[in-house]
Amino acid sequence: MDGQVNKPHRQAKKSKDKRKEHSGAPNPKAFTFSNPGKLAKQAARSHDIREKRLHVPLVDRLPDEPPPRLVTIVGPPGVGKTTLLKSLIRRYAKETISDPIGPITIVTSKKQRLTFVECPNELEAMVDMAKVADIVLLMIDGNYGFEMETMEFLNTLAATGMPGNVFGVLTHLDLFRKPQALRDAKKRLKHRLWSELYQGAHLFYLSGVLNGRYPDREIHNLSRFLSVMKNPRPLIWRNSHPYSIIDNYRDVTHPTKIEEDENCDRSIELSGYLRGTNFAAEGQRVHIPGLGDFTIASMESLPDPCPTPAMEAALHKAEGKTGRRRIEEKDKRLYAPMADRSGLKITGDHIVITREKGFAFDKDVEDAERGEGEQLIIDLQGERRLLGQTDQGVKLFASGEQITKVPEENDTGRKSQRRARFAARDEGDDDEFPDDEGFVSGDDEEGSDIETEFNEKKLGKMFRKELDKGQVEDVAFADSDSDLGSVLSEDEEIDSDDDEDDVDSDEEGAAVEWKENMMERARKLHGKRRPYRSIDLARFMYDNSMSAREALKKWRGEEDEEMEEDVEKEEDDTFFRRVGKDEDEDPSEDRFIPQFDYQELAAKWSNELSIEALRAKFATANLVDEAEGEEEDDEDNEMEGVDDDDEGDGVFEDLEASDTQGDGAGAEEPEDPEATLEAERAKNARRKEELKLRFEEEDREGFKNDKAIARREGGEVEFGEDDWYDAQKALLQKQLDINKSEFDALDENQRASVEGFSAGKYAKIVLEGVPAEFVNNFTPRLPIIVGGLSATEDRFGFVQVRIKKHRWHKKILKTGDPLIFSLGWRRFQSLPIYSISDSRIRNRMLKYTPEHMHCFGTFYGPLVAPNTGFVCFQSFSSAVPGFRIAATGTVLSVDESTEIVKKLKLTGTPVKIFKNTAFIKDMFNTSLEIAKFEGAAIKTVSGVRGQIKRALSKPNGHFRATFEDKILLSDIVFLRAWFPIKPHRFYNPATNLIGWQNMRLTGQIRRDESLATPQLKNSQYKKIERATRHFNPLRVPRALAADLPFKSQLIQTKPQKKETYMQKRAVVVRGEDRKARDLMQKLTTIRKDVVAKRRAKKEEKRAEYKKKTAEVEERLENKEKREKKAYWEREGKKRKPDNSGGGGGKRRK
Repeated sequence: MDGQVNKPHRQAKKSKDKRKEHSGAPNPKAFTFSNPGKLAKQAARSHDIREKRLHVPLVDRLPDEPPPRLVTIVGPPGVGKTTLLKSLIRRYAKETISDPIGPITIVTSKKQRLTFVECPNELEAMVDMAKVADIVLLMIDGNYGFEMETMEFLNTLAATGMPGNVFGVLTHLDLFRKPQALRDAKKRLKHRLWSELYQGAHLFYLSGVLNGRYPDREIHNLSRFLSVMKNPRPLIWRNSHPYSIIDNYRDVTHPTKIEEDENCDRSIELSGYLRGTNFAAEGQRVHIPGLGDFTIASMESLPDPCPTPAMEAALHKAEGKTGRRRIEEKDKRLYAPMADRSGLKITGDHIVITREKGFAFDKDVEDAERGEGEQLIIDLQGERRLLGQTDQGVKLFASGEQITKVPEENDTGRKSQRRARFAARDEGDDDEFPDDEGFVSGDDEEGSDIETEFNEKKLGKMFRKELDKGQVEDVAFADSDSDLGSVLSEDEEIDSDDDEDDVDSDEEGAAVEWKENMMERARKLHGKRRPYRSIDLARFMYDNSMSAREALKKWRGEEDEEMEEDVEKEEDDTFFRRVGKDEDEDPSEDRFIPQFDYQELAAKWSNELSIEALRAKFATANLVDEAEGEEEDDEDNEMEGVDDDDEGDGVFEDLEASDTQGDGAGAEEPEDPEATLEAERAKNARRKEELKLRFEEEDREGFKNDKAIARREGGEVEFGEDDWYDAQKALLQKQLDINKSEFDALDENQRASVEGFSAGKYAKIVLEGVPAEFVNNFTPRLPIIVGGLSATEDRFGFVQVRIKKHRWHKKILKTGDPLIFSLGWRRFQSLPIYSISDSRIRNRMLKYTPEHMHCFGTFYGPLVAPNTGFVCFQSFSSAVPGFRIAATGTVLSVDESTEIVKKLKLTGTPVKIFKNTAFIKDMFNTSLEIAKFEGAAIKTVSGVRGQIKRALSKPNGHFRATFEDKILLSDIVFLRAWFPIKPHRFYNPATNLIGWQNMRLTGQIRRDESLATPQLKNSQYKKIERATRHFNPLRVPRALAADLPFKSQLIQTKPQKKETYMQKRAVVVRGEDRKARDLMQKLTTIRKDVVAKRRAKKEEKRAEYKKKTAEVEERLENKEKREKKAYWEREGKKRKPDNSGGGGGKRRK
């Protein structure tokens, strides 16, 4: 026991008092990361997110007042599209529309509007709406799942340009009886939608229908999401083309033309919000899908029928009032011209007013429920009244009072003569007065005889002139202030030759004479515009109604002066007319340059002293010489402020005075050369700074800055991580600001003529030459889209595309079969030719498209910019079973020529064979064809290669060829050639709005017309009978056979003269042996039959056993799943939420 060694005790912990105090230095372990791997993953993820955010910067062409966002409701029939549209209209506008047809625009917030369009269940409409939709509400039947129309629309969106806002809406969820089945269906459909769109796509759920609408809370969630959405990244096609979706249509054809010919071409008027880029003011080419190409005859901007209350909010903010988050009820506007809104419906050029309970049209009935259409009819029943007249009186202004009767005028005028009263003025007051401001009429109080004192500043030249002369006499006044005198402009002068005695003696006559031609003078004075205005020049330049000479005269004001002269010749002597210029000026020389005496200038510059003085200005200055330095300073001061663009229009310098100043400066004492050098350096630095500022002003695009030049030259200066992206966005925004500032200086007419009709405006488009079938077959349910065309898209040629057959389309596509393309705004039918790159040397034609890879396609159609996506269909008919999208792809290039070749094999047979030469026939027909293929490589079926040499003189079509070995007469010689293929110039626009017939396949035509397929004799399959060829045996000479090695020697058995034992022996079965053999064969046959039946019986029993075993295993598996699920549900309830993420906590017992 004494020798036992125990483990020593642990050392006791130090007390808190004995702890080491903190030194105050920073602890390096306090702010570090504990998991470097996790930090690296987080950094990589944040970097990936930042990189995904970066795209090629696009110009944001969204105007300050953007057009309404286009919300398209898409789905198969019976899914609830109309019900959702009614619910959204009720939510936003508090109105109920029984039949919502066409685009419906609603004000949803202070600065936002939404245009709802229900897309019909037609493939043409879905394709068109996929090109213009900003927001897509994809209706899905939750009880059924995704249908074919939904998947077709999603694939069309992916090919033509996927908008950033595509949401799924599940309906018919009230048909699920079990909550678990509902949850499983939601989860399954959500993940299926995510696989088609993107991970995390929004999916809204709409349960049952109450009173013909979806529940208010669910519609409120959906509408709230639509209202607060941001603008997504603009699509390239929409960002480079103008377009509009039409919400109102009217036929404006003259009735007499329709009476003469019902099928004449019509003139229609289409109205809608402009979107995309600007429409050209004149000659804009547009395409209406389903109708064709047109040129806009006229275009006019209309007042916005559904404006936003943003201007009111801005006014409240300026006044200091607090704006409300929600818009008022009066601001919840709704514009639906094609829909049945409260019994009022606009279809084409007529208005339809309907009511379910019939019409009463009784205006005396109070508190009657009337729709908008019925109220319009009742308002029209009233008798004719004056403007503002009501039953209570006349009310001209909304804030004014109603006037019931007109008071009688007791005051008929002034009974006594008025006298003027002049205020005392100083002698120096003349300088303070303007030249001529004219009279300003004041409003006298009714019934007041108090005479108004006149301010001398408001008197005309005629009165001030008399006062300056010191002739203080009475001045005659008329009955009113307007009778006193004329409102004269600054340039007119009026001298009065009449004596004041005549005026005093005949005051009434003067007043009457003054009122003559009053309207003419007012028009002449107030209608005159100031000449030489740049804003007028811009307007006159784009006015096609006047010539260049007339526009120039009108801008100078000469036209107004001529009119004034004509009017003044007819007036009395009380007015003096202005004297115009008599010189005729050449309009071609109309520039702002002064007129010089060129003879005097020629005499001046013929003097050698003047030329030497001018040359001295361009000589290099001596910085040490004080006199020359001061001379250059004086020259710089004299030329300061003169623009570089000034070409010497009147800015001259006195050279003699400059020389004199230089001589005077040289007489002074010289300054320090170092000080002069510093001053010169400072002056050069200022000059460089000015040049740099001017250069930056000219280089607004930023292509000549330091970083751009260094990047082009391969220098070391480069952009940072995000500098390039921010710089490009800044350049685009800067250019937009420059354009906006330039266009803001113009008025509306000038801006429309130069810039065009910008997006966001509500405009009226007039088209001429529209087929009459469009008017007769017009259906407001089908959307009408007006898409602008660029200059290139109006031309036609061969378009090369990269195309791939859709994986869900059943049949592969064949070259030359008609295919319907949806490319750009157009839908047309063409005949594509498919090809593939053959070793990057040629494009080899393919008879069919590959199964799971891209190929090239070439067809004739409109020229569209590369990288434009498209979709193809074989038919738009809904009767076509299966998936209707045949192929998708993008445009690679456009060209007038194509280079597609097809493999061609020409065959022939030998006629005569020499050693390595043979004569070939049946390959060509003429010597000309042979001459074209001289030197071409040929080959036999056995693999012997050869070459075509020359044609034979006789017979025609035969030629001589050489081979690398001797060929046989039975060999077939063939030539591999490439034949160029040209696509057919076939273009058939899909005009479904006026009816069209697409090109059908030959088999379809035979099937529709019940025609039998013709059987060509050479195309029929028949049995090929080939004669058996007998080849001679190989004969080896004896001398050669003797020299062959033992392994290669030919072993030949000598023929035997006598029969061998095997040949002699013969087995003959007789008697009992034959019976025994026959019995054994029968027994064997019976046994085989019994064994086969037994094996079949065993297979049946084995199949039954396997079926029972599978059922048992399935029940066991389901039981195990249920037990496992119940176990984990119990375990999940036991565990705390805090411990769900793992950790080292103890388990509860």
